[in-house]
Amino acid sequence: MRILALDHGTVRIGVALSDEMQVFAQPLELIPATPFIEFIARVKTLVKEKEVELILVGMPRNMDGSYGPAAQRVREFVIALKEAVPMPIRTWDERLTSVTANRLLSEGNVRGEDRKAKVDKVAAAVLLQSYLDSITQS
Repeated sequence: MRILALDHGTVRIGVALSDEMQVFAQPLELIPATPFIEFIARVKTLVKEKEVELILVGMPRNMDGSYGPAAQRVREFVIALKEAVPMPIRTWDERLTSVTANRLLSEGNVRGEDRKAKVDKVAAAVLLQSYLDSITQS
């Protein structure tokens, strides 16, 4: 079974998927955040097609570990997601995932609009890989 990771944004949501052994994360796609009903429909399709057993949602935290307004938006998003997609949903600290994603894309010589279009799904993969690494170490 696989894990689907979501990097929540107000415009688009980055999506990544684990392999079946839950060892590796791979960027999958971007889904427009609105309209929410279409976003949910796409997530439901992915859950079924990819045999997902867990949805992981990035939880933004400040560098000191505190939560700000973005975290409240994610909490509300998770509540709505749980109502629409009845399956296990967890949040995971997403500090520096976008920074790491931008660095990886830069090192891969991805520039300009291409980088902007890919950063959210790569950030979702960074988030998911962090989670996968934590469960294999325990």
